Amino acid sequence: MGQTIAELQAALETSQANEARYRLLLEHSGEISWMADCATRRLTWLSPAAERQFGYTLDTAHSLAQRLLADLPARLASQADGDASSRHALRETELAHADGHLVPVEIESTLIVGADGAPATVVGVVRDLRARRELAAQQKKFASMLSHEFRTPLSTIDGAVQRLEMTGAHHDEATRKRYRKIQTAVDRMLAMLDEYLSPERMASLGRERQPNEINPAQLLETAAEQARQRRKQISVHTQGLPQGIRCEPAGMRLCFEMLLDNAIKYTQDNIPIELVGKIAAEGGIEFLVRDHGDGIAETELPRVFEKSFRGSNAVGVAGSGLGLYMTRSIVDVHGGTVTARNVSESGTEFRIWLPVATDAGKNLARLDASSDNSLDAS
Repeated sequence: MGQTIAELQAALETSQANEARYRLLLEHSGEISWMADCATRRLTWLSPAAERQFGYTLDTAHSLAQRLLADLPARLASQADGDASSRHALRETELAHADGHLVPVEIESTLIVGADGAPATVVGVVRDLRARRELAAQQKKFASMLSHEFRTPLSTIDGAVQRLEMTGAHHDEATRKRYRKIQTAVDRMLAMLDEYLSPERMASLGRERQPNEINPAQLLETAAEQARQRRKQISVHTQGLPQGIRCEPAGMRLCFEMLLDNAIKYTQDNIPIELVGKIAAEGGIEFLVRDHGDGIAETELPRVFEKSFRGSNAVGVAGSGLGLYMTRSIVDVHGGTVTARNVSESGTEFRIWLPVATDAGKNLARLDASSDNSLDAS
């Protein structure tokens, strides 16, 4: 009998020690643990991390409980129909902090079955996704920057070969064959960048040579329509544009998205913005994005396409200084140029120039361009 009491005492002490360790773990865990009753749909347990991270306690977490248990009715119904897959659930959503701001989270929960075989309790954890998403964003940013740094010299080679092809009609076949080998090697390296370095939208900005695949007038209309959700006064004017141009549509859409975003952020709400598309005087196609704001300081114009550069008018305006840099990088990949100038009456004009595809599979450089397709100042 004495041995039995000693064994029970030892088991009780072990249980109490384990409970203390478990509570200590919950108190210092970064995850928010919770438990709720399926019948009343009320929280019966909420770990201390909820107060540290979201400002809620068990007594003040009514609104939090509603978001945590938002999918519970559907899951209980699925369980009643014999669907065992709804027992465990993992979803991403946003939860409101006690002060009102939203926090991206991952909610993982499991239904616990009672003695009668029906779900009685749901237990789960909440994970704050801010750090994870910030890390992912930094990784994507690094991949994009690395991709751009490789693209710059490749674009220089690409532009030089295109110009040699354009001006070298008198070259013999052996020389022209070498041009094609260089072009093939450049295309292969650009394809590797797309496959291994470009994250998300940048992954679609490939340089694969392909037939014309987008209507330039429609490209401008689509960009304007999207931007009108933020600025109603956006007009589109086109003249003499071809039915199709050869480009990477996702890349060019991103260019106009960033140029329009820039124009909207740096002008008043009542300032109109114009999109213009036409044949360029020197050959090729030009797209203009014009606003009628205060313009850019003349001393800063040469730097607007630099990585992370933000002008003196950027105080109080959200941004990273990468939009125009990315625009130039994308246009470079297409063998074109992008420039900025202040117009005489008022405002700023950004000009994208793209070479004309005179032959299938060709994307020719400008006659007055240097090897990287920029204007030759000499």
